[in-house]
Amino acid sequence: MAGKFELYTDNAGEFRFRLKAGNGENILASEGYKQKASAENGIASVKKNASDDARYERKETAAGKHMFNLKATNGQVIGTSQSYASASGRDGGIESVKKNAPDAAIDDQTA
Repeated sequence: MAGKFELYTDNAGEFRFRLKAGNGENILASEGYKQKASAENGIASVKKNASDDARYERKETAAGKHMFNLKATNGQVIGTSQSYASASGRDGGIESVKKNAPDAAIDDQTA
């Protein structure tokens, strides 16, 4: 099964998206957007930037977990990963975004 973007509204009424891998696991999540079009632009930006390794900011949390942000060309964060127990797990998550995002369909759950 191919990866997909889920576009949805959160409890505060903001639009968000998450990228799911083919196995259904969440691999990237967005911030909240006031406008649906802004969230759709965020998805387009993830698709465009996902294959560029330089766009990934690899980080370690205060609790010693590993995570990453995907950034647009302007440096703005467009997606954040979950926390991983190891750096290799985080790097696997990055590879999954690179593999899944460019051709992922959009499942619009806001309608």
